[in-house]
Amino acid sequence: MPVRVLIVDDSHFFQTRLKEIIGQNANLEVVGVASNGREGVEKAKQLKPDIITMDFEMPVMDGVTAVRHIMADHPTPILMFSSLTYEGARITLDALAAGALDFIPKDFAEVSRNSISLTQKLHERLLTLAQQGKGQSNQVTVKPAEPEINFNQTSPSVAPRSIASVSRTAVARSAVKPNVVIIGASTGGPVALTEVLTKLPARFPTPVLLVQHMPENFTKAFAERLNKQCAIEVREAVDGDILRPGLALLAPGGKQLMLDKRGGGQVKVVPDDARVNYKPSLDITFGSAANAYGNRVLGVVLTGMGSDGCKGAELLKQRGATIWSQDEASCVIYGMPMAVARAKLTDKVLPLKEIGPAIAKEVR
Repeated sequence: MPVRVLIVDDSHFFQTRLKEIIGQNANLEVVGVASNGREGVEKAKQLKPDIITMDFEMPVMDGVTAVRHIMADHPTPILMFSSLTYEGARITLDALAAGALDFIPKDFAEVSRNSISLTQKLHERLLTLAQQGKGQSNQVTVKPAEPEINFNQTSPSVAPRSIASVSRTAVARSAVKPNVVIIGASTGGPVALTEVLTKLPARFPTPVLLVQHMPENFTKAFAERLNKQCAIEVREAVDGDILRPGLALLAPGGKQLMLDKRGGGQVKVVPDDARVNYKPSLDITFGSAANAYGNRVLGVVLTGMGSDGCKGAELLKQRGATIWSQDEASCVIYGMPMAVARAKLTDKVLPLKEIGPAIAKEVR
């Protein structure tokens, strides 16, 4: 039986194109269209779709308010369409906090030219997230994707040493306190990271690096939002930032975040790289941390599609570092944590609500 989709968008052009794109997949069926948030709330109640696509700026009732009503009355997986602007990012983060599961950029040019990439991405997101409403738990298990890094290609942007040149000889993990905590996430990550970071005390004694799969502009808005919610300081990383206790640096969207031990520990923000599917990529950050800090790293893998972080976690483990992962029951998408767990790289598997307090205890 096809996944039933409700489209909520005030643009007739976008409604038409979305119906055409969604209709290309036999496993998806558009069962209704709404032109504003209020109509979307009503049709969600009447049609009981498996998943809803939601615009954010609409007349009568905006998308964020509609998400709140739907999640309060009849919870349904919701995929937001978001403008790639700072304001669009801020509104999308509000929608995710209200209960939307994920977002996808609203690019009229890409929709107009019938982009194969957009079509594949939209089909994958809709089918994956729709499982959320069909299962008994609040998570989806997704088979990890193919490796996110292609070592056969060459590019000067990200030094191959950051991933490939760590010694393959395993190093025994000693009982040492980490010099840096690195946390990575994808789908479901904004809410998960908020849950973890708000549990860390103001005088947290260790630097923190955050890798969340997000486009450019979104990470700045997300860092500012986290900074207002957390006792520790959170901001978007810039090249040359020095690591210090109680500071969490968020990898900028569209770039890669690497670690350099010189100067007491600093970060390098480097351009995009053709070998890497995710920008930022947890594999890249984990791999550079293995080179820079060896066994004095605590890596934490949270909810998300794919397997980003698994290769980097392997390199960290070879240096004796510690890897934790979020448990299946508390994930929105059990992909990234499942990859490290199945590879037997995880030292500890924890429910989301226990991760923040456990990190605080580990570095105390």
